[in-house]
Amino acid sequence: MDILAQPVASLAGVGPKSVIHLEKLGIKTVQDLLFHLPHRYEDRTKVYPMHTLCAGMSVLTVGTVEFTDVPMQGRRTLLCRISDGTGALTLKFFHFTARQQSALTAGTLVSCFGEIRNGYQGLLELVHPEYKVISNTQNITEPCLTPIYPLTEGLKQSTIRKAVEQALALCLTDDSKLVDWLPQSLLNQFVYPSLKEALQLIHQPEEHMSAEQLQYGELPALKRLAFEELLAHHLLLLSNKSRIKKWQAPVFKVDQNRVDQFVSTLSFQFTSAQKRVIDEIVADCTSSQPMLRLVQGDVGSGKTVVAAYAALLALSTDYQVALMAPTELLAEQHFRNFTQWFEKSEVEVVSLTGQLKGKARDKSLDMIETGVADIVIGTHALFQDKVNFKKLGLIIIDEQHRFGVGQRLALREKGQIGDVRPHQLVMTATPIPRTLAMLQYSDLDISIIDELPSGRQPVVTRVLKADRREDVVQKIKKWTDNKHQTYWVCTLIEESDVLQCEAAEKTFEMLVKALPTVRIGLVHGRMKSKDKDGVMQGFKNHEYDLLVATTVIEVGVDVPNASLMIIENAERLGLSQLHQLRGRVGRGKEESFCLLMYKAPLSQVGKYRLGVLRESNDGFFIAEKDLELRGPGDVMGTRQTGLMQLKIANLNRDVALLESVQEAGKLLCEQYPETIQPIIDRWLNQATQYSEV
Repeated sequence: MDILAQPVASLAGVGPKSVIHLEKLGIKTVQDLLFHLPHRYEDRTKVYPMHTLCAGMSVLTVGTVEFTDVPMQGRRTLLCRISDGTGALTLKFFHFTARQQSALTAGTLVSCFGEIRNGYQGLLELVHPEYKVISNTQNITEPCLTPIYPLTEGLKQSTIRKAVEQALALCLTDDSKLVDWLPQSLLNQFVYPSLKEALQLIHQPEEHMSAEQLQYGELPALKRLAFEELLAHHLLLLSNKSRIKKWQAPVFKVDQNRVDQFVSTLSFQFTSAQKRVIDEIVADCTSSQPMLRLVQGDVGSGKTVVAAYAALLALSTDYQVALMAPTELLAEQHFRNFTQWFEKSEVEVVSLTGQLKGKARDKSLDMIETGVADIVIGTHALFQDKVNFKKLGLIIIDEQHRFGVGQRLALREKGQIGDVRPHQLVMTATPIPRTLAMLQYSDLDISIIDELPSGRQPVVTRVLKADRREDVVQKIKKWTDNKHQTYWVCTLIEESDVLQCEAAEKTFEMLVKALPTVRIGLVHGRMKSKDKDGVMQGFKNHEYDLLVATTVIEVGVDVPNASLMIIENAERLGLSQLHQLRGRVGRGKEESFCLLMYKAPLSQVGKYRLGVLRESNDGFFIAEKDLELRGPGDVMGTRQTGLMQLKIANLNRDVALLESVQEAGKLLCEQYPETIQPIIDRWLNQATQYSEV
């Protein structure tokens, strides 16, 4: 049997319980174990004298017990003071046994490892450290750094370390079937070590290596494994794109009379960027292969009307269209726009959201199933079991990253008939840096609307200290007197001693007192959707002059009369998010302003970031700067969404590898196609169909 394919149960010390725990981590075979990589390292290679310790260090130290005590007050805690003659620290145990207490008697020599913290009255302490009672100080250090692996409940580091040692011994022999699927030409080009060398070094670091080298440095072994992991993700998306293109899709036709009629109803002209993207969509939809296209466009660039044009192609060929939006408010806005654009062409536009109940809902469901509904606009309600389309030919998804993968997959399957799948058009107002798009969206064809409609004025951005708040409040009063509306954005819902951010509720109360004649609304993430949408709709209808909100309005309704935005604690947010928020204003013909308020003192990075926003309204330029400052993990929200689970690659650290990953992907597809699936399987454990969505 292939050594790599052997089950982990074949290794000594891996019993039935450990097999279950390892399976939770996706580890079933020896190869899986080999590619379960350390996420950090502990340094037990030297003993630190206590006078050199400070809070935050994770160290190995040795000392003699001076006394042990269990204080009567408060929580039952075992305290053990140890000293090495140069200093002292306290070992603190909240969970302990009588046996532990009796072992830690005065005069006992112990070695301890853990993170140093500041304790009572400034004395340093270790909380629940790893410790051993020792007879002398010989042989307590390790020869090299100790790898720390991702675990699951019930699994110990010692268990996984022993299993990995056995896997290494089996797989790193000359007769092992651990194949290096990267061509030698690539290894030579980037001066990377072989796969065996790299794995050996990451699992069993050499004596001279530091934790910094293994986690943050330019170590070739680390870069090689990170490169191959990123390549595996890239190849998976390319493979899925190739597989998708093998499916059949409806071939839409262009009815020029309907196109002319549609364009004549618009109160504006298409920009050259919109025309270019429309041409790309037409080319996709008039082909028998499924379109899978991402349309990027800055806030207000006109993505939605481009999507409406795509819908027109489907309607001209007697197919239905589904548009899925992340919020009921946004779905309602799309419903109004599509109804207005298609009102002269006898197109039936139907809304289906969670708020639609009873007979009205039943009527919409019947219209969808019988094909009376031409365009169906809704939220996650679109993919529920009772929703059946008669002939779905095009799926439009707004702000794709706000939907779960399973939700998008469920909607696609509703339109699948035999081997025919609907075309998919995805829209996002979040500009994606080019390097990041290479990796995360390489399965999509990407179109960019990089031009704003004529007459749209750039938002004037100003940076103010928080102590100018009174001046800002007076400006709102003048703004309201001139019949204009204002957003006031707070970065947190609740008070936080750590971040010192103003709570939205407190700001609301302050503004109500300061501006008694101004109609003020409040929205935040803890409100029920119905209440939140009600306030937002009220603001759109000018029932409120001022809307106090958290960042929930980042993707929101179009309110052309709102021309002033105040963002408190602007230094706390990323550039891309600030730009998204700023995009809520500047949608009318009046000059619009965005005031970025910050708490002094502002760091150099903070000054630079707010300066970028003040000087530019170009979302793609801002996204690139955001990528430089914060890293891809934060920009794309991958840490929150789990869009890409990485074992050793770090998007913030390894962004420079993405260019070469794309080059390597092209090389393998053209010259070494047999290597693609093994690389994917090795790193991604047979990743699912979800990446097709």
